[in-house]
Amino acid sequence: MERMTHTVTMARKATSHRIMFYSHDTFGLGHLRRSRALATALTKGDDKASAIILTGSPVAGRFTFPERVDHIRLPGVTKLPDGSYVSQTLGMDIDQTTSLRAGLIQTSVEQYQPDLLIVDKEPTGFRGELLPTLEWLHAKGNIPCVLGLRDVLDEPEVIGAEWARKGAIEATERFYDEIWVYGARDVYDPTEGLHLSEAARARLHWTGYLRRTVTDASEVPDRPYILITPGGGGDGATMVSLVLEAYENDPSLGPDAVLVYGPFLSGEVRAAFDARVAKLGGRVIATGFDSRIEALFARAEGVICMGGYNTFCEVLSFDKPAVIVPRTKPRLEQWIRASRAEQRGLVRMLDETRDGMTTASMIAAIRNLPRQGKPSEAGADGLLEGLDVVVARARALMAGENSK
Repeated sequence: MERMTHTVTMARKATSHRIMFYSHDTFGLGHLRRSRALATALTKGDDKASAIILTGSPVAGRFTFPERVDHIRLPGVTKLPDGSYVSQTLGMDIDQTTSLRAGLIQTSVEQYQPDLLIVDKEPTGFRGELLPTLEWLHAKGNIPCVLGLRDVLDEPEVIGAEWARKGAIEATERFYDEIWVYGARDVYDPTEGLHLSEAARARLHWTGYLRRTVTDASEVPDRPYILITPGGGGDGATMVSLVLEAYENDPSLGPDAVLVYGPFLSGEVRAAFDARVAKLGGRVIATGFDSRIEALFARAEGVICMGGYNTFCEVLSFDKPAVIVPRTKPRLEQWIRASRAEQRGLVRMLDETRDGMTTASMIAAIRNLPRQGKPSEAGADGLLEGLDVVVARARALMAGENSK
C-alpha cells in the first residue's frame, strides 16, 4: 500500500504543480496582494500549475483572481489599538477562532496536497495557528516549505524580540527549506536582528522587488492626474486629509487628483472626506476601493502615497515620481523603506520630523512632482527581478532541488 501511494503521488507530481499560499491577513491588504502577485506569476504560462491562497482578509472576495488561482477565506480577526485581537465571528472568542482557522488550514493542505507551501511573513502563523500544519508537513518530508519576507519588517531590535517571543526563529530553522526576501540586500536586510544560524542564512535568497503590471482593464480619467493612495486606508486618514487641505488652500494647485481611499477607511471618516471632495469642483475625484489600481498607477502623472510594500513596488514598476508619507506606528517599517528609497533617489519622502506635516509642505510636494525624477533614473529597473527569481526557485524546489 505504501509503494502504491508513493507511485500515485509521483504520478500526480509529474502532471501538476500545486502551490499553496498562507497569508494571515489580520489587517490591511499587503499580504494578500503580495500572495496574489506571486500566485499569478507562478501559474502564468504553466498550464500544469494551480494555486490556492489561504487568507484572513475580509476583502479577498472583492479581488479578481487569474485562471487556476483561487482562495480560501479564513475566519477574520480584528486587531485592537492595544495590540490584542478579537474574533469577527459571532459567538467565538479569539482562542476558538484561532483553533478553527488552524483546523481549516491543515484540512486544506491535506486535501489539496500542494507541491510547495509559501508562507507570507509569519513563520508560525497568526497566534501559532500554522504550527500543526508545519509539523504534519515535516513528518511527510516531501513537500518543500518557503518563508517569504517583505523587504522591511521593523527595527532590528523590535523584530528580534517579536520573533523570539513567538518561537519564530525555531520554526524557521526547523520547518523551512528556503527563505525568500522580496527585496534587495543592498537596500535593506530585514533579517538583521534575527539570530538565525549560519545554516538558515545559507538558505536565504534575495529575490528583488516584485514587478507589477496592468492585469485587468479599468476606466481611468482622460485628463492628467496624480494618484493619491493610502493603501488599505485603515491608517491613511491623516495623509488624505493633508492632501485635501492642499487642494482646498491652493485653488491653482495641479494636476487634478484621483483619490482611492482603500477599503479599510472608516465610513464616518470617508463621509466627511466625500463632503470636502464635493466642494472642490471636480479637481479631486474619490473612490472607495479599486482592486485594479494598477491601471490608475499606469496613467498617473505622479503619486502621493503611504509606504506599504505593494504600493512601493507599483511606484517602481510603473516608474512614477512619488512622494511617500510613511506611517511610524505601530511599526517603523514604512519609514525605513521610504528613507532608504529616498537615499537612493527612487522617491521623495515627506517626513513628519524633518519636513513637517503641514499644508504648505504638501502643496510643495504636489507642485514638485512633475519636475521630480522617475525611479528608473535611479536604477529602479535593476531592483525588479523578484517574480523571475521566485518562479525559478519555485520550480527548482518542486523538482526536488533546495538549499536545505
